[in-house]
Amino acid sequence: MARVTALVPDLLFGSNVQGALRAAGHEVELVGTADAIDPGATDVLVVDLTADGVDPAALARLGPRTLGFFAHVEPEVRARAVAAGFDLVVPRSRMHREGATLVTKLVAG
Repeated sequence: MARVTALVPDLLFGSNVQGALRAAGHEVELVGTADAIDPGATDVLVVDLTADGVDPAALARLGPRTLGFFAHVEPEVRARAVAAGFDLVVPRSRMHREGATLVTKLVAG
């Protein structure tokens, strides 16, 4: 399927994302900081947009398809990611429920 890098510093939620994506057949690398991302080694970048130090504009410029998630109580975070050029931005609850499906759709184009 897809090579996915997940920038999810929250280890518990990151583990859930990683497990769901792997169960769907994706190869997943979980990273805690943007500096650890290798854009040449990923097809889809999954980003916790509420994590400290996340710059949506810089991440959107890296090249791979981008899927960001945010806390539904922070719509301004969603707006910044959309303006930066993220391919898809969803609430954290939707990422939890449909993350693997969303990544598959991004890969398919």
